[in-house]
Amino acid sequence: MTDLDTSSVTMLDGRQTTFGELADGRVVLVVNVASRCGLAPQYEQLEELQRRYAERGFTVIGFPSNQFLQELRSSEAIADYCSTTWGVTFPMTEKVRVNGKNAHPVYRQLTAHPDAEGKAGRVAWNFEKFLVHPDGRVRRFRPRTAPDAPEIIRAIEEWTAVPS
Repeated sequence: MTDLDTSSVTMLDGRQTTFGELADGRVVLVVNVASRCGLAPQYEQLEELQRRYAERGFTVIGFPSNQFLQELRSSEAIADYCSTTWGVTFPMTEKVRVNGKNAHPVYRQLTAHPDAEGKAGRVAWNFEKFLVHPDGRVRRFRPRTAPDAPEIIRAIEEWTAVPS
C-alpha cells in the first residue's frame, strides 16, 4: 500500500472513499478534467480506454477541476454533461484543486513525478494525465498528449499485460 492509496477521495455523487479503494489493485489513469476546456473531446478517448482495457485491470479516474476556470459549477451539472455528451462511465470525483497549497492530496503526490522530459511540479493545464501502477510507479503525460497516443497505449498495455 502506498501513501496515495490512503488518500481520501469524494466522488461526484458525494460518496467517500480512498484512492486505494477506487484503484482496487488496477492500473489507473488519473486525469484532471474540465467540461468547458477545448481539450474536452479527450473525454471520448478516455472512455474508449476505459472500455478497451477495463477487463485487463485498468480504469480511468476523472478529477474535475476549476483551477483553470473551465469546469461547471455543480457536481450534478458535471455528471450530466459527461454522461450525456461523452457517455462517460469511468469514476469521477468531486471538483478538486490540482495545484498550490490547497491541492488535493492525490495531486500533491502525483505532481512530484516527472514527465518524459524530466519535468515535475505543477499541473500545466486541464487533461494532464498520470498513469499509476498498483506498486506506486507513475508515468506522467502532459495535457496535449491524447489519451490514445502511442506512448500512453504502450504504457497501459505494458502495465496491464497478462503474465505468461
